[in-house]
Amino acid sequence: MANRQEQAYSLLAETLHERGVDVDAVKNSLKRQVIETPSWGYADSGTRFGVFAQPGAAVTIAEKLADAAQVQKHTGIAPKVAVHVLWDLPDAAAVESVPALAESLGVQIGSINPNVFQDREYWMGSFGNRDPEIRRKAIQHCLDSVEIGRQLNSSVLSLWFADGTDYPGQSDFRERKRWFEESLAEVYAAMPERMTMLVEYKPFEPGLYHTDIADWGMSYVLSRKLGERARVLVDLGHHLPGTNIEHIVAFLLDEQLLGGFHFNNRKYADDDLMVGSINPYEFFLIYNELVKEEQAPRGNPAVEYMVDQGFNSKKKIPGMIQTVLMIQSTYAKALCVDRRRLAEAQRNEDVVGSEGCLLEAFNTDVEPLLRRVRAEMGVPEEPLKAYLAGGYQERLERERGIRAGAGGLGQ
Repeated sequence: MANRQEQAYSLLAETLHERGVDVDAVKNSLKRQVIETPSWGYADSGTRFGVFAQPGAAVTIAEKLADAAQVQKHTGIAPKVAVHVLWDLPDAAAVESVPALAESLGVQIGSINPNVFQDREYWMGSFGNRDPEIRRKAIQHCLDSVEIGRQLNSSVLSLWFADGTDYPGQSDFRERKRWFEESLAEVYAAMPERMTMLVEYKPFEPGLYHTDIADWGMSYVLSRKLGERARVLVDLGHHLPGTNIEHIVAFLLDEQLLGGFHFNNRKYADDDLMVGSINPYEFFLIYNELVKEEQAPRGNPAVEYMVDQGFNSKKKIPGMIQTVLMIQSTYAKALCVDRRRLAEAQRNEDVVGSEGCLLEAFNTDVEPLLRRVRAEMGVPEEPLKAYLAGGYQERLERERGIRAGAGGLGQ
């Protein structure tokens, strides 16, 4: 078996060399990859029709960090954990306990995610609410989140707003826009110099008529007005059917305004399917644009790579490991593009040849390369198989069982 794997790796390395791809550089890039998993991805989740409890789903921040540590242990590229302030950090004691706990588990806190959509007062909006007292409550929560981020040594404030309306005439678009600008500016001014604000967009849901930050252009404008430490967050599932996401990514990179991603996928409207599960070629094309910036930088700051998925039918930790492996594999394929031949084909307006370069990389079996990288990193060559064989899943299901209040949508 070992001999066959060595032969497979040697054959792939030879193929990549023929494409002009530096295999050692590819391996180093893969070893430096960092993916942030979400605390809420380890808790119970559901749909608007109900929450679907799973045995073993995490309830406390301690359990969520422990589960995230399993993903890091088996993949080696998921050291960061995003936290949701109200779901994970309900009081000062929770905030104080997190740094030492995370360190003991071998993970660290990633982005800070305020919650300005769950409380009853936000029924008609948060930053876009007509009532200044409700706007003040939302702003204060975000200011508190900035302070929590400071205490947890987080460098990212990730903002998503459910604000919108259900019917024409319900509210004034331009008034709401100004309220958003004023509120965001106050939060931005309170951030420490090392913190970046990521502004997420979504074309619809829960508002049935409009949402206040509906697309990347609105997020772009708001970020530009705020300053250099505000950038656009692209959630892959937050696009209308047919949207060319890789074009948006390239545009934002060229504008030096791409801040981060929420990795997931959608079939029709919801955004909680596993990344790459519906259209893996689209995901590859997105990563192709990211690798171009990585290999020939034009000034875009470091991009935050974050998962935002709810596993309703998949088990939480196996689903997250599968997600991280999909991201790793897609990144590896994008690193295998013959850039020199692609550029030449583009110059010659060779449409078939240009597309062929991308298809060649997308169809490359990178598993021998990934096995080698994992072995050199000291993690299992088959992470999901190793996790399932390790007994952690059975133990947490047996010891935790099904419980109420499992964080996130399970609260």
